[in-house]
Amino acid sequence: MRDTEQLYGQVTRLLHWSIAALMLWQFLGMGLRAALGRTPLVSFFVGSHQPVGTVLFLLIVLRVVWALANRGRRPDHGPGLWGLAARLGHLALYLVMVLVPVAALLRAYGGERAFAPFGFQIFPAQQPPVGWMVGLGEALHGEMAWLLLALIAGHVVMVGVHEGMWRDGTLARMAGRRRAGL
Repeated sequence: MRDTEQLYGQVTRLLHWSIAALMLWQFLGMGLRAALGRTPLVSFFVGSHQPVGTVLFLLIVLRVVWALANRGRRPDHGPGLWGLAARLGHLALYLVMVLVPVAALLRAYGGERAFAPFGFQIFPAQQPPVGWMVGLGEALHGEMAWLLLALIAGHVVMVGVHEGMWRDGTLARMAGRRRAGL
């Protein structure tokens, strides 16, 4: 269940791949919206954005708590400049992963519509809306989400480097398989 120095544990892997799948869904929907405008297909994705985002936020919070609980047990990022880059890249991913939904929640809390992603009201509508909350949330949520997508793309590229050039078993550790010789 827990991480070891050789392998990410089941909980880490479940959280990682669940978050990845839900983010793919979110970015697919927003990408379709940007490319196609308002269509029934896009409406389907956009209509799920708030509930999926809520689940994502809860999983991200769990992921951060779990990562902190396993901090001393996880596979090492390695020494030198590449190890430092990996640590900083992961820190940036975690930070932006948290800030994107926080900005959306700030916007929703200050907004004129109740926030009820699954039909259960989390917080009521603000009358009048709290302008600075809505403005800040709107300014940050989408822009930081695209930054997150860029960080994810860099993350995926580096997985390719680890697998294709360095052949160090990084993907196997996150997939739950030990590489021969570890």
